[in-house]
Amino acid sequence: MAIDRRREAAGGGPGRQPAPAEENGSLPPGDAAASAPLGGRAGPGGGAEIQPLPPLHPGGGPHSSCCSAAAAPSLLLLDYDGSVLPFLGGLGGGYQKTLVLLTWIPALFIGFSQFSDSFLLDQPNFWCRGAGKGTELAGVTTTGRGGDMGNWTSLPTTTFSTAPWEAAGNRSNSSGADGGDTPPLPSPPDKGDNASNCNCHAWDYGIRAGLVQNVVSKWDLVCDNAWKVHIAKFSLLVGLIFGYLITGCIADWVGRRPVLLFSIIFILIFGLTVALSVNVTMFSTLRFFEGFCLAGIILTLYALRIELCPPGKRFMITMVASFVAMAGQFLMPGLAALCRDWQVLQALIICPFLLMLLYWSIFPESLRWLMATQQFESAKRLILHFTQKNRMNPEGDIKGVMPELEKELSRRPKKVCIVKVVGTRNLWKNIVVLCVNSLTGYGIHHCFARSMMGHEVKVPLLENFYADYYTTASIALVSCLAMCVVVRFLGRRGGLLLFMILTALASLLQLGLLNLIGKYSQHPDSGMSDSVKDKFSIAFSIVGMFASHAVGSLSVFFCAEITPTVIRCGGLGLVLASAGFGMLTAPIIELHNQKGYFLHHIIFACCTLICIICILLLPESRDQNLPENISNGEHYTRQPLLPHKKGEQPLLLTNAELKDYSGLHDAAASGDTLPEGATANGMKAM
Repeated sequence: MAIDRRREAAGGGPGRQPAPAEENGSLPPGDAAASAPLGGRAGPGGGAEIQPLPPLHPGGGPHSSCCSAAAAPSLLLLDYDGSVLPFLGGLGGGYQKTLVLLTWIPALFIGFSQFSDSFLLDQPNFWCRGAGKGTELAGVTTTGRGGDMGNWTSLPTTTFSTAPWEAAGNRSNSSGADGGDTPPLPSPPDKGDNASNCNCHAWDYGIRAGLVQNVVSKWDLVCDNAWKVHIAKFSLLVGLIFGYLITGCIADWVGRRPVLLFSIIFILIFGLTVALSVNVTMFSTLRFFEGFCLAGIILTLYALRIELCPPGKRFMITMVASFVAMAGQFLMPGLAALCRDWQVLQALIICPFLLMLLYWSIFPESLRWLMATQQFESAKRLILHFTQKNRMNPEGDIKGVMPELEKELSRRPKKVCIVKVVGTRNLWKNIVVLCVNSLTGYGIHHCFARSMMGHEVKVPLLENFYADYYTTASIALVSCLAMCVVVRFLGRRGGLLLFMILTALASLLQLGLLNLIGKYSQHPDSGMSDSVKDKFSIAFSIVGMFASHAVGSLSVFFCAEITPTVIRCGGLGLVLASAGFGMLTAPIIELHNQKGYFLHHIIFACCTLICIICILLLPESRDQNLPENISNGEHYTRQPLLPHKKGEQPLLLTNAELKDYSGLHDAAASGDTLPEGATANGMKAM
């Protein structure tokens, strides 16, 4: 009876019309064969016999009875890291090295664009024209300058990179309603009067970001118009979020190269038009579209970089791109001082993307994506192009990749949409866990930054714009250097777990211990002062910024490795968009004049505890081949956090036992054992 039920399920069931394999992005028959150690054979009546590993259908529809496992493409072609990449010379080929270098260079331009808001929208000191600097607003005088650091910066390539933001402090200078709706109170002469100053009709500005004029000073975005600054700040972020979601799905359907090239063309159009904006509404609208196009460039370059590399080189190649993006962050103050005007700075940031128009002729489509989606005719042309560029002898094809490719040229492409991941058991769980991790990492980063650079902590060094900016950038740099060491020894999952634990500890200690210190400092005999509390706050904030930056960056990279090639850009888009939502909390809290900040920190602190538990459910992807289709990704199961001792019985299911766990087979076939060198995640890359 069990065998009859299995055959009935394979044939679509009585009275049920099976959906064609190419419709709605459903899995092709090759997906199941790609993850199975043995090829399938056609059963009686055209049905598929039981496979050693069950084919999983994310869309919920079974294969048609006319589609047997015998029609699946060769396993040799679907094993890109094990057969195709070694045939092309791995990363040792000169052409592959050139392509990797071409993915690094734009990271510098991306770094300029991501950190530009710190200069374009920096809120300067301001005073009534003709009144002199002695009548500056109370919120921006020397005693309160630390609260004027209301800038943010977005996600790197990375990495993305990598995305520290500057903290938001006291917003009394940017909320005219606070002073305009209440009668003026007596104040010291050196601090001025909010109500009287906001009644001015002309302003003088003291911009601290190296510019003579920026967006705030050009359109007088102060007092009653200060809220427009925050709208302009998150317009770029909202554009990035929508861009990640939409361009990710498109890149999985039409390819990485077309999305990259069209994103370059449109970012040139929108980015240069931003410099010609006539009002802040036009500026914010165009920044949204600029962010949308920038997301397409970040996403496709990240995926192309991952798909070019063999297993042992993926992480370091990605980290080099992050360091290049950080170089853009460190160079931005000098670039701003050189330009002096925000319009010139905006044009100078966008113009380097003109060089990327040459990518139309020199950068090919991802060969890995072509093979995974069974576009074998295009893949053959690209393989020949690789061999020609590397001056390779096609006779060196020991594994017979080209002969197998010739047999499959008549196949129709099989493309998959990211929405099909909803029907999987393990893959959707892994992506959701990483989305929550990136949301938490980037969201709580703002809490730590505000605690260190906000108005509560009176540190003269951090009152300087450049000290503030370079402190944040230096913490991100040290975080990336630490990631290189930790991931090398602990792996992806172990490193992510360690950094998340550090983030949770820093957050909980800052919320709990500092309140306890503040309570005891009220007693005259305690020996504690506010300076002790401030020092602890700075220490915990630095540790939190360091660890949360690593959590966000590592979550994005982790997702790129465990998401199958056929939906890699879609999965990356989800995680990067989650990171964007985390960063979006910073300008939203600023827009509400820091109301709800403490609750914001508590919520993210609770999320860190949840993430620590969820990280244990993730697989380890170090030295593993990238999954090519959804079936590979579904069987990319977790391993123990610590390696087994010799002779110890593993507690997790092996590939042979996964058949019973899947619920599609009632009895395990006898003689199913793991081949030598296999792991719970598949074959270990040599």
